[in-house]
Amino acid sequence: MARSYFGTDGIRGKANEKITPELALKVGQAAGLIFQQGEGRHRVVIGKDTRLSGYMIENALVAGFTSVGMDPLLLGPMPTPAVAMLTRSMRAEVGVMISASHNAFEDNGIKLFGPDGHKLSDEIEREIERLLDSDLSRRLAAPASLGRAKRIDDVRARYIEFAKRTLPRSMSFEGLRVVLDCANGAAYRVAPEALWELGAEVISIGVEPDGLNINRDCGSTSPGALRQKVRDLRADVGIALDGDADRVIMVDECGHLIDGDQLMAVVAESWREQGLLSKPGIVATEMSNLGLERYLASLNLSLERTAVGDRYVIARMRAGGFNVGGEQSGHVILSDYSTTGDGLVTAMQVLAVIKRSGQRVSEVCRRFEPTPQILRNVRAGRDRLEQDCVKAAIDAGRMRLGANGRLIIRPSGTEPVIRVMGEGDNRDLVEEIVGEVCEALKTVAA
Repeated sequence: MARSYFGTDGIRGKANEKITPELALKVGQAAGLIFQQGEGRHRVVIGKDTRLSGYMIENALVAGFTSVGMDPLLLGPMPTPAVAMLTRSMRAEVGVMISASHNAFEDNGIKLFGPDGHKLSDEIEREIERLLDSDLSRRLAAPASLGRAKRIDDVRARYIEFAKRTLPRSMSFEGLRVVLDCANGAAYRVAPEALWELGAEVISIGVEPDGLNINRDCGSTSPGALRQKVRDLRADVGIALDGDADRVIMVDECGHLIDGDQLMAVVAESWREQGLLSKPGIVATEMSNLGLERYLASLNLSLERTAVGDRYVIARMRAGGFNVGGEQSGHVILSDYSTTGDGLVTAMQVLAVIKRSGQRVSEVCRRFEPTPQILRNVRAGRDRLEQDCVKAAIDAGRMRLGANGRLIIRPSGTEPVIRVMGEGDNRDLVEEIVGEVCEALKTVAA
């Protein structure tokens, strides 16, 4: 059954158009009704990134949760993985992150976590949607049973200590000059503090949020300023988080990008050597590079692929007992520590490998040569994929690539875009095929 509200990563859309106070209030009521378990007080943890609309949505959610008898614990600006962690550690029934991740400030979203810190199952999301479309007025709490909201002040220190404990006590980043781009987002305080406390020399950019500049010309989706800063300051490494800090990409001393595929390769090989890899392989999406799959195979490690979306990666990891997985975009899930992607923790694990090796970042983090991969976006709805000329272009492209390449076409789960990705050893052929599929999609649009 098609869902009306939830996409691949919570509910997301334009603030005050799709993500309205009315919707947020009803989400609070619906989630509160579903997750209240047993007697006594019922807690919900609420965090947010730095978008201007976060204040509006936070207040509406508080009204919704308190109206059904839940006590909101307000964290203020905090990374998504911190909200997931604090939901568990503070024994809350539900956690909420107000964020549209890497999107521009105009968008916002509502991500929900269960009491175990994991994102909600499809079944629970469908139940919330059913309640959103129903009249809940008869299920509100009695006046004496209304919830009480409280702001929690020590959460930054709690998350920083959690992140530091993912490393051996003896680990120090002393001697590393790190340029850190926090995307003017949720980690603008915690990430610089954590790396500084571990001994690194930290030069921070993207740490002056004004409510409107989150992800604007900064962060993991726009790393140009980071690359330049690393070169200008002759830094050892650059780290770029996104708006809610659940993803990370890195930059070597020459300013070259290190994506999520390379980061997963670094962690997987290091953990295997230390006996920390729970299974001989990792989980990634269909978008991860063929070069990663070939490299892991050379180490006798497998790569299990899922649909795009960290929720699908996590589901496969849990089902198969894997403890490393993620996406090329920089969502890396290290399930020994976190129930979702954690950009800061991932970066710290990679920095630890760099420190132990004594080598330059370019030598440590370039584990494989990526297979040529072309990704283009066409603004179109998913119905375009049902057109005969589009199907014919896709089938012809896959036949031409054969066993030496891949062609992936998928609608975005967060915006009206169809993503066309091709890869193979022959770059010219891949570009030609991707171009033909995109042209077919555009022809239908015309």
